[in-house]
Amino acid sequence: MHQDNEDYTNPPEEFIGLSDFTSCGSDQLSFRAGDRLLVHTKTSADWWWAELGGLCGYAPSSYLKQDVEDSYLNQGVKEDTSENTSEDPWQDEEYFGSYGTLRLQLEMLSDRARTEAYRQVILTNSAPLKGKVVMDLGCGTGVISLFCARLAQPKAVYAVEASSIAEHTETLVRQNGCEEVVTVFQGRAEELELPGTVDILISEWMGNCLLFEFMVESVLQARDRWLREGGMMWPSGASLCLVPCQALDYYTERMVFWEQPYGLDFTALQSLAQSEFFSRPRFSHLLKPEDCLATPCDVITLDMLTLHVTDLEKLRGQFTFIVEKAGTFHGFTSWFRVQFQSLERDKTTLELDTGPYSEPTHWKQTLFMLDGPILLLGGETVSGIILLHRNPVWRRHMTVTIQWSISSTEETGNCMVQSKSFPMWR
Repeated sequence: MHQDNEDYTNPPEEFIGLSDFTSCGSDQLSFRAGDRLLVHTKTSADWWWAELGGLCGYAPSSYLKQDVEDSYLNQGVKEDTSENTSEDPWQDEEYFGSYGTLRLQLEMLSDRARTEAYRQVILTNSAPLKGKVVMDLGCGTGVISLFCARLAQPKAVYAVEASSIAEHTETLVRQNGCEEVVTVFQGRAEELELPGTVDILISEWMGNCLLFEFMVESVLQARDRWLREGGMMWPSGASLCLVPCQALDYYTERMVFWEQPYGLDFTALQSLAQSEFFSRPRFSHLLKPEDCLATPCDVITLDMLTLHVTDLEKLRGQFTFIVEKAGTFHGFTSWFRVQFQSLERDKTTLELDTGPYSEPTHWKQTLFMLDGPILLLGGETVSGIILLHRNPVWRRHMTVTIQWSISSTEETGNCMVQSKSFPMWR
């Protein structure tokens, strides 16, 4: 995680590319895994000015790994290869450390739409939950487990939490008089040992753009180990939604600002601003419904009972949007919906929607900015594909690639396909 007091003006260092990186931006450096790059300036936590084969440009720092052996040899010290010095690809210390803080737990508990959705699922299924065994994976403070114990009559609830907040969860279970039903297990799902199988596996695993942080892998592994045949997953399904949109305020704040601040011409910084501000997704974006240029659509749909861990490596979706009103196309916005199938046949499936037409949640939406705005007319078509490609090294990260073309009903020739990739990392 970026520390504000880090020095990003170190002397040149040699780094090795971890994975392929290609960008159509003229000031971004293209390289492949294994290439040796000379980093001249660490201009920010995320983008470094580097050189490869005599060409210079910006490279994303998360795609690079320092050539430790060369660094040690330059200091007259031989690297000790007896230990693996690489960072944990799951970044457990950072990930579980953040979930062990009350700051993050408060943010989630204060999310009324999120928390109330899970409470309603348990309340409306209270009768069929009677006598069942429930696993609450990633339980945090245990609010969902307590809902189960208080609103239904389950046989047992296994509250599983890997972060240090689990120590306080046990206290909360006792304070709420639920210790006869709820048992807290502290540890990772992959190392979990339970008394037996469960009838229902419930978890709040979703991240930005649905999959970011990939807690879903732990959920799927727990499902394969502990969910009985015929058991239920909550959520039972999930959908990633997308829409082309306007983002005038954000574009003005990040790009137009440089045109004439304080009566001075700072336009020379606009290309750098575009690279710095628009190369990654904007988390916690609040999309106004009136800024949607078309009707949103589901581009990726997951069935949580049949989804496999290997499916997470690359997910692909298609979209075709008919522009409903003229406007400025600044980018795409995504969010997700999750469904909770009833335990009783023919009963209503409940849903949690994190989009702009529903009650706001702590996830808000995720904005993917184009390099420059495009004027769209009503009736034009924006079509293409979206790819969610899991990072092969840092397993909680991914890259979102969107390819699109724009056409009107009067055009008969081929339309130019444009593409942009957005690495998603902390």
